[in-house]
Amino acid sequence: MNIETTVFTFKLSNKFEEWVKIFDSPEIDAFHKKVGLNPIYRGKSLIDPKEVIVIHQAEEGLAKHVFSDPETIKNIEAGGHIYSTTKITSWVSD
Repeated sequence: MNIETTVFTFKLSNKFEEWVKIFDSPEIDAFHKKVGLNPIYRGKSLIDPKEVIVIHQAEEGLAKHVFSDPETIKNIEAGGHIYSTTKITSWVSD
């Protein structure tokens, strides 16, 4: 199976500094490892600090599958991610 790079952009309901503490927490790290996601970058927009980008690598289709799960959506929204603003693009190198 191909490795896919998935780019998520979205808005926050809280400050980036609050959201990133959750994203970088041991609990989220364990979740990423458990489901097979490798986060390779996260950052905020220079224009709008409530706009965020996260880039994951995983087996093709995995990131979209994980982030379409209602329980996952509930958990990420609890951290400040406004799911309805999420834009997802996927990339492969072959």
